[in-house]
Amino acid sequence: MADTTNKKLRVIYGDVTLGVQSDRVQYIFNYTRNGLESLVVDGKEWLYRTPLPTFWRATTDNDRGNGFSQKSVQWLGADMFMKAAGATVKIDGEPIDLPIAPGNNQYSDHEYADSVAVTVHFTTATIPTTAVQVEYRIAADGTLTMHVHYTGNANLPDLPVFGLRLIMPTKAVRYTYQGLSGETYPDRMAGGVPGTYTIQGLPVTPYLVPQDNGVHMATDWVEVVRATTQDNTQLTPGEFGLRISSVDAPFAFSCLPYTAEELENATHIEELPPARRTVLSILGAVRGVGGIDSWGADVDKPYHIPAGEDIDFSFKVAPL
Repeated sequence: MADTTNKKLRVIYGDVTLGVQSDRVQYIFNYTRNGLESLVVDGKEWLYRTPLPTFWRATTDNDRGNGFSQKSVQWLGADMFMKAAGATVKIDGEPIDLPIAPGNNQYSDHEYADSVAVTVHFTTATIPTTAVQVEYRIAADGTLTMHVHYTGNANLPDLPVFGLRLIMPTKAVRYTYQGLSGETYPDRMAGGVPGTYTIQGLPVTPYLVPQDNGVHMATDWVEVVRATTQDNTQLTPGEFGLRISSVDAPFAFSCLPYTAEELENATHIEELPPARRTVLSILGAVRGVGGIDSWGADVDKPYHIPAGEDIDFSFKVAPL
């Protein structure tokens, strides 16, 4: 970007899209496709699908034992069939009318701003419904801050998880995070040792029946590194990475080659599809796994996620 813009963001007002460009990062928001459909860093795409709220984890042995999946099954449908109910835009902190055609014709091809915020509003596919908002705030240097809000509804069942799922176009070669060692859950944190850890590849715990795995609690940041692009325009692009860091409080995450639904659909590990993508789930709430009695005992009450309580979490996304 030219120095005459003083490192401002370039903003492109399309018919149904909003483009935002900094020195290294380009964003495209689509008002009809659930929000952010492209995140390009240094010419390399980081999104295979639009980031969406996630509510489901693949059923664990303990979930099967106490019947939790049957009780919470609405959240599986909500996870699979999320659709935006609308979007709002702020430029330099001020709301503007949604700049779709023909209203976007008032803007030129050389518009700049110090900050851009797009909020995508979702209504869950549950009975009754509730609302989820995902806010994207982009600073002049291209750093993205995301704020995710779930509006509580006590007439819904407990949630398995609540977070935001980002699917990347190719498999990561590794990820590094600052948090607790090993796999941890809210009721399985005592053995975790704080530190910085690197995980090679995207390992999946080889349970006889695939289930949720690879969750890391109390994380300050995670860096995901890839070495391939989906379109193969660069046969040897080298390694490139994305860093997700906490804002107000640590988050939980998992980084796997499968979605929760893909794990759920396999009754044996050999039924899982070939690993092609990176599925990074940033989680603001995680249900405990229990294990007191795999054949029937529920997870202890402090480790439930009551649907009637609001959930908020934030994180930053920036290139390495």
